[in-house]
Amino acid sequence: MAWRLKPALLAFCGIVSALPLGAQQSGLSASFLTPAATRVSAPASRPSISETEKLSYLNQLAKNAHDAKSGTFKPNASDLLVDRAEDRFRAGRKAYSEGDFDRARSEFDAAIDAMLRGSDNPTDRALFECRLDDMVDAIHRCDLDGLGGAADQSTPQFDKAPLEDIVQMTFPVDPRIKEKVQTELKNTSSALPLVMNDVVLGYVNYFNGRGRKTIEFGLSRAAKYQPMISKILAEEGVPQELIHLAQAESGFMPRAVSRAAAQGMWQFVKFRGNEYGLTQTPTSDLRFDPEKATRAAAHHLHDLYNEFHDWYLAIAAYNCGPGTVEKAVERTGYADYWELRSRGALPAETTNYVPIILAMTIMSKNASEYGLQIHPEAVIEYDTIHTVAPINLALLSDLTDVSVPELQQLNPALLRNTAPADFDVRVPKGLGPQVAANLDALPATALASARLHTVESGETLALIAKRFNAPPKAISVANSIEGAEPAVGTKIVIPGAYKEPVIIARKAPVKGKPGASASKTLVARRSSGSRSASTSKAPVKSATTASKTPNSKTATTAAKAPSKTAGPKTAGTIARK
Repeated sequence: MAWRLKPALLAFCGIVSALPLGAQQSGLSASFLTPAATRVSAPASRPSISETEKLSYLNQLAKNAHDAKSGTFKPNASDLLVDRAEDRFRAGRKAYSEGDFDRARSEFDAAIDAMLRGSDNPTDRALFECRLDDMVDAIHRCDLDGLGGAADQSTPQFDKAPLEDIVQMTFPVDPRIKEKVQTELKNTSSALPLVMNDVVLGYVNYFNGRGRKTIEFGLSRAAKYQPMISKILAEEGVPQELIHLAQAESGFMPRAVSRAAAQGMWQFVKFRGNEYGLTQTPTSDLRFDPEKATRAAAHHLHDLYNEFHDWYLAIAAYNCGPGTVEKAVERTGYADYWELRSRGALPAETTNYVPIILAMTIMSKNASEYGLQIHPEAVIEYDTIHTVAPINLALLSDLTDVSVPELQQLNPALLRNTAPADFDVRVPKGLGPQVAANLDALPATALASARLHTVESGETLALIAKRFNAPPKAISVANSIEGAEPAVGTKIVIPGAYKEPVIIARKAPVKGKPGASASKTLVARRSSGSRSASTSKAPVKSATTASKTPNSKTATTAAKAPSKTAGPKTAGTIARK
């Protein structure tokens, strides 16, 4: 079961800073729509845009003033900006219905920009916010359904951690399954000790019945990461069976999030993640990186075993923290998981955590005996490029011919569509050296905002500039083609063509104040065609890459943070005309 964040109305709490809407700069040019990834040719397939108001904002204010008998209404500067926004929205709606998507995008962008600038002092704050919400929702529907914006998921999506649904539940034991499990244990080889008791049998019974889909999904998805996980577990000297902690914690979903704010495939909370090198920033969270999180989890489990000298206690400590297990041992005098469990010395969730891991291990090692339908997902393979400056994923998409959503899947640790400097960004296996060479040929300060375009037949510099909403002069200077048209097939750099989505949080009015309404968050997405200038605080460009695969040898050290491997400098291959 997954829960999603609506891109147009919600923003991940780790990214958003609560700002008053009126605090935005009056010159903000916020492009709400992403560049069209696809075009919808059939008008009938485009969603309809319903009217966002029965009366215009100004007419509604005048009517309200008349009804309240408060005299003649005189609009202020903010009211006039809202009126201008409604005009631009109507123009965008007309262009959209006529199939002119570029003009529709431009008009919608201008409408949102005017609304933001008009938020300082509207006469009727409640009416203003209602109109803004309606406009945002209408544009959002067009963005996703008609303008191709769905291909650019600016707001990260997260999945519910599957363990939460079952960890505090107990299940009856099927007497018929007891003898079956006893026989299986005799014939099952495992580095992790496997025991059979009623609570383990209860979970075997659950996963063999109501919970079958849970374990089948996890095992099918496990194949995608198993080579990488198995390699790291072996390097860290922990049992291979501990892969099932990831199955129980997340179902091998890199973006799993629990109610307790544990995140990622291995469900690290913030402080523990930081302890093992899984840092979090406004643009990235390494707890969502499958490879780095697996390394951190293996380190942590090895450390826990060294402390408790028992894998069951180590697994329990992974769930509830080593301090909790230490106190339980001190309080009872028993350093035995099952004894601690029977005495109620462990948290309720932890009492079932180890049995769940054991049940999953037993069933996965005997999948055919339980008739599990496993459809292994393809193994994920990639090359890794270490960035020296921020790089937008749209540029990487241009360089690799791989869609932005595919790059997002390869880089779940990114919370935005721009990889920060000093970050390991993944591209499909085999493409790393060429992509690194091409990036090395570009100025480091341009990587956050540049796009790459292959000139097609009939395209002129003016047409290309219009398409990307960029100054022709800037394109000609960046590609050294002043006074000439670019040749067909040439790859040219479009500076400033990409703008990172702008996330604006609306502050809730003071409680009890007239017109107060609930706080919402507006995500205003800047398109790659926005004219607004982009600046990038990037270091001076240097060699850009280390090519690394999941199967590359990684040195194991006593340090808890995963190590980084620098790669060779490669020559640039983008022709500069």
